[in-house]
Amino acid sequence: MASILQAHSASSKSEIGDLHVRREEKLRELKETLANAGEDQLQQLVMVDAMQRLGVAYLFQNEIYAILEKQYTRSSAYNGDDDGNHQLLEASLRFRLLRQQGFPVTPDAEACNKIKNNEKLKSGLIASDEDINGLVELCEASHLSFQGEEMLDEAGKLSRQLLTAWVSNNHNDHRVTLVERTLEHPYHKSLTRFMAKKFLNNFQGQEKWVCSLQELANLEFNMVESIIQNEILLVSGWWKELGLTRELKFVRDQPIKWYTWPMACLVDPRLSEERIELTKAVSLVYIIDDIFDVRGTLDELVLFTAAVARWDTATNDELPNYMKTCFKALNDITNNISQCVHEKHGWNPIEILRESWIRLCKAFLVEAQWFRRGELPNSGDYLKNGIISSGVPAFLTHAFCIIGQGMIKETIDLFNNINLPSIVSSTAMILRLWDDFGTAKDEDQNGFDGSYIECYMKEHKGSSVEEVQAYVIQKISDEWKCLNQECFSACNPFSESFTQFALNISRMVPMMYDYNAHHCLPSLEENMKSLLSDSFLAKGIYGKPMQ
Repeated sequence: MASILQAHSASSKSEIGDLHVRREEKLRELKETLANAGEDQLQQLVMVDAMQRLGVAYLFQNEIYAILEKQYTRSSAYNGDDDGNHQLLEASLRFRLLRQQGFPVTPDAEACNKIKNNEKLKSGLIASDEDINGLVELCEASHLSFQGEEMLDEAGKLSRQLLTAWVSNNHNDHRVTLVERTLEHPYHKSLTRFMAKKFLNNFQGQEKWVCSLQELANLEFNMVESIIQNEILLVSGWWKELGLTRELKFVRDQPIKWYTWPMACLVDPRLSEERIELTKAVSLVYIIDDIFDVRGTLDELVLFTAAVARWDTATNDELPNYMKTCFKALNDITNNISQCVHEKHGWNPIEILRESWIRLCKAFLVEAQWFRRGELPNSGDYLKNGIISSGVPAFLTHAFCIIGQGMIKETIDLFNNINLPSIVSSTAMILRLWDDFGTAKDEDQNGFDGSYIECYMKEHKGSSVEEVQAYVIQKISDEWKCLNQECFSACNPFSESFTQFALNISRMVPMMYDYNAHHCLPSLEENMKSLLSDSFLAKGIYGKPMQ
């Protein structure tokens, strides 16, 4: 493995160096274009949107902010006199981009009312590009709603109904792909890393900047592919050297699946080290989960939880050997991550990281006691504990420390608070509800595990499975609104990088729990393979089905 890593690393450095030179040329061209952008406000918005969808917006942060700041200033003077759907497109796109950037905008009443009062659209007479694009952008914008924004929710629902009806009657129209993609994978709830190539395939225009952006995106894809390949090799080598599965044969052996979490959620190509360190934390969430769900007896789990709470590897003689092995790995990895953070950011997070593992083990133990004793908790208690047992708070705590931005006392203290910030709790709730909503069990483990749907149905006798599933879907939608409000409000205490990381976890969740009858994840596997070349796949490092 070492020789493969060295050879690939040398090759990667050469390839990335060449790509970097060519990319710099396109960057200069596009930065000049943005700096000299004219007064066409819609064109400016379309450019920003395309850069974000293609995953290159991080290269133009200052330029994009300057454009959106001007758009925000001008939007206050907008009076909505234009009667065309061109205005619906512009107003909806502007609202979405400004809200994503954290500007304090509210849904445009004129734009929302325009669709409600347009008899032509309501009767299904959708024909022009302006009609389609306006409805598509309104639909996209509706996914960024906050709690209480009923008007935007209603407009989004109506736009989806109209577009769905249009698709069913226009199968051969060239615009169907765009509409179906919006309905199935709205931008705000999708992962840019997996959607960028699909967007590029349908991204067209006559303007010079379109061609330059297409070229830059292709260069970026090539560079990112090389980086991902190298990271997969490094993760595979680390996992093999760690050797946990030699002693803990009952645990999952899926380092590439675990790597996809940080790979898809921390997308800046420059953060390779951070993605690899986060993969180590993710792997331990899964391993410890397997100990609690599959192997440990209740007595052993009580001892393990107490050992983690003490965090003293020298006084664990009462633990069985497999638990000693796991705790040693947990201690070593936590110490190594803390040391890396300290060296890079000047703060040692050892206490906050340890506390995140203590909380997680205690939550796992509560679930083990419930379900092994045949005690089904009420749905409220289950969800309160499930927020922690989802593993999301532990993962986000590690991400916050490893990203290393906004590390002031007030923000750090939020992770030690008994009431977690919404950016953590809502993300965890979305994962917990999706996990319990799944139609196929993860890995067919046959372990002890619970389900929110099961708890809820026990409390609401006579409810059908379909009714409860609809209720859960609504709860997920409500949590998205809470997450939106936390992420895009002016009082969000977290950095943009951490905020995007939390949002990306929520976006990743449906793909990570979409198991088929064979306990595999075909959607995730398809998306991962879209990022990797056939020659790399042929090496067999990423060969078995995603589970």
